[in-house]
Amino acid sequence: PQAMARHWIDQGARRLHLVDLNGAFAGKPQNEAAIKAILKEVGEEIPVQLGGGIRDLDTIERYLDGGLSYVIIGTAAVKNPGFLRDACTAFGGHIIVGLDAKDGKVATDGWSKLSGHEVVDLAKKFEDYGVEGVIYTDIGRDGMLSGVNIEATVKLAQALTVPVIASGGLSNIQNIEALCAVESDGVEGVICGRAIYTGDLDFAAAQKRADELNGGL
Repeated sequence: PQAMARHWIDQGARRLHLVDLNGAFAGKPQNEAAIKAILKEVGEEIPVQLGGGIRDLDTIERYLDGGLSYVIIGTAAVKNPGFLRDACTAFGGHIIVGLDAKDGKVATDGWSKLSGHEVVDLAKKFEDYGVEGVIYTDIGRDGMLSGVNIEATVKLAQALTVPVIASGGLSNIQNIEALCAVESDGVEGVICGRAIYTGDLDFAAAQKRADELNGGL
């Protein structure tokens, strides 16, 4: 994992997104050794964010002390909003909420359970708690390389004042261009996952194109 982290930094990554996938299902961290190795490799070069199995304040504190910049709270935010509020109070500026949804409804427990919560309603509540941003994943598209659900992402971003990061389905440079076109609506970035490993998306080229469209920022 640390070698892959170095690879993406060398390719021009501005932030690393990590998911403890085993942790998301287990409800507690499962890959801390690998995460520590990544953080050691990255140092202070770029911010690193992590989600998956984070269910208590002690875990958040441990990760932040270890060099993590942002902690992503997903399932726990939906099931235990008081925990999210406490996390925002204790670690302001470091908490991002991850909302995974299908057909506008929020899913939890590694996507295995669909709740009755509307994405926009929950996100507005969490914004009031003081989250730093929202990662919105369309789980009907994640890993499918079928294109980002831009319409739903924009709808959410327009309803919030905190930035939204798009996730799920990114497949090509055209998706990047389409997302750059809605940046002014509050879409801050997009998570590149499967597509940059399969080669469907050239990460360095995508970052270069995004910079061009955003005036070289």
